[in-house]
Amino acid sequence: MTWENSLPLLLVFTSFVPGIIIFFLREESRPIRTTLNILGAISKFYLIAVMVGGLNQGVIYETRLPLLPAFDLVLRLDTLSVLFVILSASLWFLTTLYAIGYLEGSPNRSRFFGFFSLCVSATMGIALAGNLLTFFIFYELLTICTYPLVVHRGTEDSLRGGRTYLAYTLTGGAVLLVATILFYTLAGPVEFVDGGAINGIGTENARLFSLIFFMFMGALGVKSAFVPLHGWLPRAMVAPAPVSALLHAVAVVKAGAFGIVRIVYDLYGINLTQELGLLTPLLVVACFTVVTGSVFALFQDDMKRRLAYSTVSQVSYIVMGVALFGPIGSIGGLLHLVHQGVMKITLFFGAGNYAETLGVYKISKMDGIGRRMPLTTAAFTLGALGMIGVPPTAGFISKWFLGSGALAAQADWVIGVLVLSSLLNAGYFLPILYRAWFKPQQGKWAKDYYRDGRLETHWMLLLPPVITGIFIVLLGILANLPIGLLHWVEIIVDREYGP
Repeated sequence: MTWENSLPLLLVFTSFVPGIIIFFLREESRPIRTTLNILGAISKFYLIAVMVGGLNQGVIYETRLPLLPAFDLVLRLDTLSVLFVILSASLWFLTTLYAIGYLEGSPNRSRFFGFFSLCVSATMGIALAGNLLTFFIFYELLTICTYPLVVHRGTEDSLRGGRTYLAYTLTGGAVLLVATILFYTLAGPVEFVDGGAINGIGTENARLFSLIFFMFMGALGVKSAFVPLHGWLPRAMVAPAPVSALLHAVAVVKAGAFGIVRIVYDLYGINLTQELGLLTPLLVVACFTVVTGSVFALFQDDMKRRLAYSTVSQVSYIVMGVALFGPIGSIGGLLHLVHQGVMKITLFFGAGNYAETLGVYKISKMDGIGRRMPLTTAAFTLGALGMIGVPPTAGFISKWFLGSGALAAQADWVIGVLVLSSLLNAGYFLPILYRAWFKPQQGKWAKDYYRDGRLETHWMLLLPPVITGIFIVLLGILANLPIGLLHWVEIIVDREYGP
């Protein structure tokens, strides 16, 4: 195996190896755990930088290991996987830093950080999967590794939420397995390729491939939280804030959305899915979820549940962009794959800070919290404005391309969905901001945990949302740089649609 061929596997191992070691550490071994996590993150960033630089020069990075007769486990870096790899690596590092501060003094930290690292390894495997079988293996590993994090607290609520999570995701995994077997039966051992792996399938197989496509969408729609397959997501919010951030911004729901992108672009091909009439039903489901998730969010007083229903809505913007046949809508969807992650993790960091520092979990208890925690609330405000789509935030850029893509695809009704969704976003975010900044504090906080008199909370809890809050603005105002995210997404879309 050459150096280039080993790099994708090494990228997975940069979090897998630290995770295995952490399991065997004692609870008081915080310096060793922190060092292992930091070294893993630095190694991951180094390997990503090397591979992205080589990818621009035409170098192929692929690890291929025999798995089954005629089927290999394939890890490959391509332009699409770069998006998910960089997003996961960056947000994992910040979430790890946040989790160290959040879980200080709590029990079972070695177990937590061990599974936390394994989740990132599974996410990297999903991003780098070069064929459907590899994708399925890492997709199910992610389910298994995430469950201990959801039930980390060991309370009856967390165990109940974990059971619900497994019931939904394992059912979705079973459907995904059946769809994978049926697909390989018809198409053979094909791999993900730009523009789609199957072409000229013939009329006699079109209906079968269409049926399998909807099985894929249903299976992946569980983790993507399509309505009505979203029930596990609000119930999983009993998990600690770092886990919620991981679920919503980095791993589980994003893995489902990324899987849909892979199936549409690199398995079926965007042109074939359009010819078979598969995109319109997918667009309808995505738009229904966008609106319904926002409506549910309006009626939640618990902060994390409101953010959970917001995720139900926001992740479907990604699918909306994919289902809008045309390069402009696709650009909007892929941009939102990154933008939603940065904005949502900022919001969950903020919610975690309010709960950990002041004991505030309910929106109705947030009056005056902005004056007590101004930096956290400023970052939360940027995340909320980004979700609404206020310029010059990252969310505005996503929605601009989605709206333009709807017009280009002659799906004018989608503009109405985007407008309605933004109004609903404003309806459940602006009251939070009003309470935080403009209403006077009512009574004392449930607790007031000043860990450092010079800061509003522990610096490990404060730094991550400040950084991601800044990036919400930078991703908006610097979107059109020649080396920026938009340029990379345009390259991906050009390859998927072809000449």
